Amino acid sequence: MKSLLIVCFLALFVIDLNGQIIPEIAKKQIEADSLKSKLERINKELMDLKLKKIREDLLSIGYPVSPFHGQLISHSAMTLEYAEDYEQAAWVYHIISPDIVSGNESRSNDFRPDTLVATGSAVEQDYFLVKVNDEGDSVYDGFGFDRGHLAPSADFRWNPKALSESFYYSNMSPQTSQFNRGIWSEIEANLRGYVYRSGHPLYVVTGGILKKDLPVITRGINKVSIPELFYKVAIDPLTGDGIAFVVPNGKDFKKPENYCLTIDSVETLTGIDFFPKFADSLQAESQFDTYKWIPLAGKNDVAPIDPTTLPRNTFNSEQALLYMDKGEAIKVCGTVVGTHYSKKGNVFLNFDKAYPNQIFTVFIKAADLVNFSYKPQEELKGQCICITGKINNFQKVPTMDINREERIMFYKPD
Repeated sequence: MKSLLIVCFLALFVIDLNGQIIPEIAKKQIEADSLKSKLERINKELMDLKLKKIREDLLSIGYPVSPFHGQLISHSAMTLEYAEDYEQAAWVYHIISPDIVSGNESRSNDFRPDTLVATGSAVEQDYFLVKVNDEGDSVYDGFGFDRGHLAPSADFRWNPKALSESFYYSNMSPQTSQFNRGIWSEIEANLRGYVYRSGHPLYVVTGGILKKDLPVITRGINKVSIPELFYKVAIDPLTGDGIAFVVPNGKDFKKPENYCLTIDSVETLTGIDFFPKFADSLQAESQFDTYKWIPLAGKNDVAPIDPTTLPRNTFNSEQALLYMDKGEAIKVCGTVVGTHYSKKGNVFLNFDKAYPNQIFTVFIKAADLVNFSYKPQEELKGQCICITGKINNFQKVPTMDINREERIMFYKPD
């Protein structure tokens, strides 16, 4: 019946000038639809296999061993230990897969309780209340903290199921907006940048440092504890390298490199053994090379835009590398942190990372500057913009040429 309906529908579009149905076209259309369905099925099976491999790989390195003795919960691409006394995870363990380079799933924002938590996880009402006013509009009554991801949603943008599961409240902890949207987001972007540069999977454990007598969100239902410090530890099993960060849950911050520590020191702070089965843990946990993880950057550098907040088919400066020399026009968004006006009169604009560590450059020929009503090297500095075009390879840096100001769109990140 389904095939018959498809043929009838297609007949509307495969009739020649004499009113005769062209059977060869209808047949090929049905064949194409069948192949599309088969490809969708294969892609789903492939995604499921990749998720299974991630769970196996997490287990092979060993789940963290902590003093909290909470419930272990495994989701599709992350495992956590839920500490009921604090109404949050003592740790969340996941892998930043190289698949993020080509991932383009949009942020789902489907925050919800984790039904696998036997004692019940935190809920929306632990972070804010929603009321409806007399006009029927929703009014939000916030408690002063973001629902901060422990395993960041952007690390799962390659798989819709894993991305959605990152919004369980078991993966949330109260974080100040300055922390969550600032320094913590920058550290997360640096770890993803490591994966982009190396092509290696990164094993990451994240959590708040939980201890007795932490303050709680008093207006919330479950009185969720508010960590004073958050940690993040990461290892690259292929190289034996590792690094850790401990950052206060506050409002004023320095650069990410100011919060780097050895994994050993964070194990002492938390009482958690992070990678108990990793054979090379002695090297990874006792030392680190800051600039392997955070390339030397200018003082104006910023974290690339979280790709899950960008519209579909729009990419950040890190993702531009994937399309270099592909001949495909794409839209790239970022903050112009550095500009250069050359001796020949050409203009260079660097997104997010300044020279000499630029990761994406916009090039404007001197002859094309007449097409601009302003000086782009001056007016665009510090601006967040999007441009569309093909990505070229200029000294191994993804570079896009533009020739008029209409190619530039100003963008305001969420």
